[in-house]
Amino acid sequence: MRSYNPDLTPPWKRSAPVPEVPADRDLVVEEVTTGFCGAVIRCEAGTVTLEDRFGKHRVFPLDPRGFLLEGRVVTLVRPSAAPARPTRTASGSVAVPGARARVARAGRIYVEGRHDAELVERVWGDDLRVEGVVVEYLEGVDDLPSIVADFAPAPDARLGVLVDHLVPGSKESKIAAQVTSPDVLVVGHPYIDVWEAVKPSSLGIPAWPHVPRGQDWKTGVCRALGWPDHTGAAWQHILSKVTSYKDLEPSLLGRVEELIDFVTAP
Repeated sequence: MRSYNPDLTPPWKRSAPVPEVPADRDLVVEEVTTGFCGAVIRCEAGTVTLEDRFGKHRVFPLDPRGFLLEGRVVTLVRPSAAPARPTRTASGSVAVPGARARVARAGRIYVEGRHDAELVERVWGDDLRVEGVVVEYLEGVDDLPSIVADFAPAPDARLGVLVDHLVPGSKESKIAAQVTSPDVLVVGHPYIDVWEAVKPSSLGIPAWPHVPRGQDWKTGVCRALGWPDHTGAAWQHILSKVTSYKDLEPSLLGRVEELIDFVTAP
């Protein structure tokens, strides 16, 4: 037989329900037992911290009917989780949650080698997919003028080219000067190889070593740093230390951003 326990408390003695109010930051309330009045500065599991006008802090439990809000009794409750702030891509751009890769543009970005392409993908990959920009590598720029001619750049199919060691008087600068189309932008960084565009501090080394002319630069770097003579493995180690644009030198960052802007311009 089911027991029946009716509430025999007279109606005038029963506690009327009170509203539940999220303890949002800066909400001003008064604690009912102490009369302490202050603004919410923190709300954790089971407690709320108030700060009065003199800067004094007090911690109170989130008891039912424990606070006054504008003279009315309320029950403070922990606020629901705040909406997530926009995350950022490795390049520092605001991420677009759930964005699908855009159909590839006719325009392209060319870089010299596979390492350059992998580094660009590492930092700007998300941005490039949203913009529909494909990055391809050339295995050097010796044939750049003919490659540009074959690409047939146009206002709706612009071409951006990133060149290593693009400094006055270099072989690379003389080749780049032969490209004159208004729909092609050739920019470069000053480093012998894109490895140097990674900040030494990100790799835990004081500086990139000097390699005498006539030696293979990558092999010379490995030997100077005490790494095995395996440039492929060395590059994978370097690439693994790059997590965002902060790991790269500004002289590369600016050039890649410039190329993206150029090929995506209306």
